[in-house]
Amino acid sequence: MKQHRSTLPLIGLALLVAVTAASAQTYTVLHTYPTGAGSTSGIAFPQIMSQGRDGNLYGTVYNAGAKHVGSVFKITTGGTWTSIYDFCPLTSCTDGSYPMGGVTLGFDGNLHGTTQSGGSANAGTVFKLSPSGTLATQHSFVNGPDDSVPVFATLQGQDGNTYGVSVGQYNTQYGAFFKVSASGAFTVLHDFTYTDGAYPTLPTQGTDGNFYGTAVLGGSKGLGVVYKITAAGKITVLHNFTGYPSDGTYPKGMLVQGNDGSFYGTTYQGGSNNNGSVFKITPSGVLTMIHSFVYKSPSFDGQLPWAGLTLGTDGNFYGTTGAGGTKNDGTLFKITPSGTETVLYNFCDPSCNGYYPGTPMVLGTDGNFYGNTNGNSLGGAVFYRLSVGLKPLVHLVNWSGRVGKTVEMIGQGFTGTTQVSFNGKPAAFTNVSDKYMTAVVPDGATTGYVTVTTFTTSYKSDRKFLVTPQITSVSPASAKVGDSLTIAGVSFTQTTKVSIGGKTATFTVDSDDQITATVPAGAKTGGKIGVTTPGGTAASPATFAVVPSIASFSPTSGPVGTSVSISGNSFTGATKVTFGGVPATSFQVINDTQLGALVPTGAATGPIAITTAGGTGTSATNFTVAP
Repeated sequence: MKQHRSTLPLIGLALLVAVTAASAQTYTVLHTYPTGAGSTSGIAFPQIMSQGRDGNLYGTVYNAGAKHVGSVFKITTGGTWTSIYDFCPLTSCTDGSYPMGGVTLGFDGNLHGTTQSGGSANAGTVFKLSPSGTLATQHSFVNGPDDSVPVFATLQGQDGNTYGVSVGQYNTQYGAFFKVSASGAFTVLHDFTYTDGAYPTLPTQGTDGNFYGTAVLGGSKGLGVVYKITAAGKITVLHNFTGYPSDGTYPKGMLVQGNDGSFYGTTYQGGSNNNGSVFKITPSGVLTMIHSFVYKSPSFDGQLPWAGLTLGTDGNFYGTTGAGGTKNDGTLFKITPSGTETVLYNFCDPSCNGYYPGTPMVLGTDGNFYGNTNGNSLGGAVFYRLSVGLKPLVHLVNWSGRVGKTVEMIGQGFTGTTQVSFNGKPAAFTNVSDKYMTAVVPDGATTGYVTVTTFTTSYKSDRKFLVTPQITSVSPASAKVGDSLTIAGVSFTQTTKVSIGGKTATFTVDSDDQITATVPAGAKTGGKIGVTTPGGTAASPATFAVVPSIASFSPTSGPVGTSVSISGNSFTGATKVTFGGVPATSFQVINDTQLGALVPTGAATGPIAITTAGGTGTSATNFTVAP
């Protein structure tokens, strides 16, 4: 009964309660949070937890600590909780206060996050914190172009920079997307305008290197948007939510990229029943609503999902709803990419071992999901484990890079490692500890899963590692349409596309370090050659020149003033046409393959030549100038 929730144990006393459903998922309460300042637990959306190099989970409680303005904590997968930093030991809380968003793990091994208050202007901060508790404030918001009140943690980009969003307050702004460099320099990359969204959520980085996220409000209907934004801050609205009954409303949670390349997320309301929805959207912006929550008899599905989804190693997605279920205290659910949803756990049925899950789950390297429930003033805030039968795994901290890149991995049993391989290619490795190791992307590696083999078992990575191709040289540096090029580089085995001058070229992969390609019709001068694999796209070090070529001309003879039609390739941008070395004073590029010119005064019998920025092309035969 809910009136008994106040009897839950205080912090540090783990309440171990396991509930096993018929389909073999097991829900276990590992720790109970106390009711703190303000009669709340301090666990609330959008707090996320991240697994550190030591295998422990890290997060934030926004009202904990000596001054009740928040702390960063560590908790073992067995439920032992420890505070590692209490905010506001400094005068006026210049180190920050009220951390709402949790923390993420950086490539440097530190924990990265934000506070929604405190700092030099009391408008929030960006911080990094060592696992031992040493804090560095990287930025204090001033409620200017940087906006203020960041409530989400920050995200480590694959380029080594940290990215985040702020909300905005008191200044008619609607939030900002920002970057903190590895050296700590803060840059606002984009200020939201309401048309492109308002109150953005933390985006996730896609395999194409761009960031994909949602904004809770704004857009054409004011009901939120899905956006794509580059690392340079160029934003594109992919979808404007239109609301009940055919679309979602208020997308509060983060997106996650599925194995099919699409992004999946939830809306707090909307859908066919206005109880919330699950959607998928392609990188190009095609959105499909794959599930509408139905909170009514007889199903009593979940409703009002806050926290987004977590991808499992089985390819399915796992999430929480803040309400709904058989007791309207929330649910844990699984949903397939096609939209088949299964409720895995109903809170308070049969007993109230936690309730109101409003934060996202994290997939631990032991194959279990971990999460928190918010509870309320009567208690009910717990740290739990959800076991669904997934195998232990290797978590890739960084998941994209070239041959020679050092890759960080978190897992278990690493001291017994006998081999690390990238899609089957053995790599040099260093097992730093039983739970943390590094490996170097080997020559010949291709995009695929990383496998860590020990004396007794093997572990597969939670996602594919993207091996980025590299172009070292192109020979020749200029050529005509139809000519053959040799492209030298690294990681070409999985090449799916070669582009030359903005056009797709036919090609042959000769080896992992060489491609032969043919200059395609329509290729333009001045662009770089690109090689695309599942690991990304490489650009040539220098631009490529497409030399014009003359295939034929008509008529083949005539007096001065004769209009000559010239056919060939790469005529766009022609700056000069000559007849026997004499420049034509009148010519026009009709299209890339057609050009018209008049035989100039003083022209002599000889070849016709056309000059562009790519070079000069000369006809194989002479034009005869008649007397």
